Amino acid sequence: LLHMGDPDLSETRYFEVIRRKTAILFAAACRLGGLAGGCSSEQQEALHRYGMALGIAFQIADDVLDYAGDSERIGKNLGDDLAEGKPTLPLIVAQRRASAEQLDVIRKAIREGDRSALPLITQTIRETDALQESLERARQYAEAAGSELMHLPASNWRDALADLADYAVARLL
Repeated sequence: LLHMGDPDLSETRYFEVIRRKTAILFAAACRLGGLAGGCSSEQQEALHRYGMALGIAFQIADDVLDYAGDSERIGKNLGDDLAEGKPTLPLIVAQRRASAEQLDVIRKAIREGDRSALPLITQTIRETDALQESLERARQYAEAAGSELMHLPASNWRDALADLADYAVARLL
């Protein structure tokens, strides 16, 4: 909330925010599941890392859906983050690559929470491949989450966690 309306939010700071906002909750839930299930401390730590990576992948995917989703299917209006002035990864990447005109539109929309600029911003995000880069970053975190599961014994539960990591990004397709 401290960064609403701030078009100067850096990518580094964006990741710090989503680690503290979303990923830590996923990580805590995963670690607690391991604790309740009698996992070793090494396995609990792997579950924590899994949850952190899953939470980051999930949040990036959610941010992408704000510009590329189907509002009926995802259950939220497109452009809600923009209307709230939230500078998400697609906007941060687009700002790096945008023309001066496109950059002005994005920065003004973030500052003012201007949903009416959504069509122009969506076009800019697509033209700058910001959605593709954001999606790739989400995939990387989902893969990192999945790799942490190798510290757990093979089971239906581990398979379900792997499926969840895949789903975090697959819901974008």
